[in-house]
Amino acid sequence: MPNRQTRIPSLDDKILSLYAKGMSLSDIQIQIQELYGAEVSESLISNITDSVIKDVKIWKNRPLESVYPIVFFDCFVVKVRQDKRIINKAVYVALGIDRSGIKDVLGLWMSENEGAKFWLGNLTELKNRGMNDMLIACTDNLSDMSEAIAAVYPKTEHQLCIVHAIRGSLQYVSYKHRKVLVANLKPIYTTVTEQEALMALEAFATKWNQQYPQIAQSWYANWDNLMVFLQYPNAIRKVIYTTNVWNL
Repeated sequence: MPNRQTRIPSLDDKILSLYAKGMSLSDIQIQIQELYGAEVSESLISNITDSVIKDVKIWKNRPLESVYPIVFFDCFVVKVRQDKRIINKAVYVALGIDRSGIKDVLGLWMSENEGAKFWLGNLTELKNRGMNDMLIACTDNLSDMSEAIAAVYPKTEHQLCIVHAIRGSLQYVSYKHRKVLVANLKPIYTTVTEQEALMALEAFATKWNQQYPQIAQSWYANWDNLMVFLQYPNAIRKVIYTTNVWNL
C-alpha cells in the first residue's frame, strides 16, 4: 500500500458494493479475506456502510425543479435483507424528464401496500421538495394513482401505460388466440385520432366480446387515461405511451 495509507485502496467501495448486493457483515468479512488476504472487523464494515446514510438522506430530500414536463411512475423488485432473510421487495420510482430532456430519479419508496394514502404521501413529498407541477404523469394501473394525482396535481394529465394494458388484456386469453387478438388490439393505439381509436375498440369488442368480454370492458373503463397520448405529436407519443423508458 502507498505510504501513510492504512486501508486497502477502493476497499470502502468494494464493501459498499457487496453490502448493496445483500451480503451480511460476516459474509463481507469472508469475501474481503479471500480477495485481499486482509482481516476486517464487523465494526469497520458497519462504519463504512453507515457512512453513506447521510448522503442518501441528502439525496432523498434534495430540492427539485419547479416543473417537469413528464414524470414516470413505475416499480421494480429488489432483494433486501430483513429478519436475517433475503426477500424480494417492491420499490416504486418516480423518474422525471426535465425541460432540458434530462432524466432524473426524483424519488424512491418502499412499501408493503400501495394505495391512496401511499401515493398521496409520495406526491406530497415531491411537491414539498419544490415540484410544483408535472404536465404528464405516466403510470401503469397503480392502485388509486389517478385519485392521488388529481388531489395533489389537479392539472396533470395521467397517461396509463399502453404496454401494461395489452399485457393485462392477455391474462384473460388462451394461448392459441393471443397472436390474432394482439393484432386486433393494435389498431386501437396506433390510430391518428381518438375517434378512430374508439371505432377500432368497437370493432374489437364486436369480434371478441362473446369470448373475452373483460378486455373491451377494461379498455372502456380506462379510456380517458389510455388515450391521453393521442393529443400530442408523434415524437411525444413515442415517449409517453409506455412506462418502459429506461432506454430513452
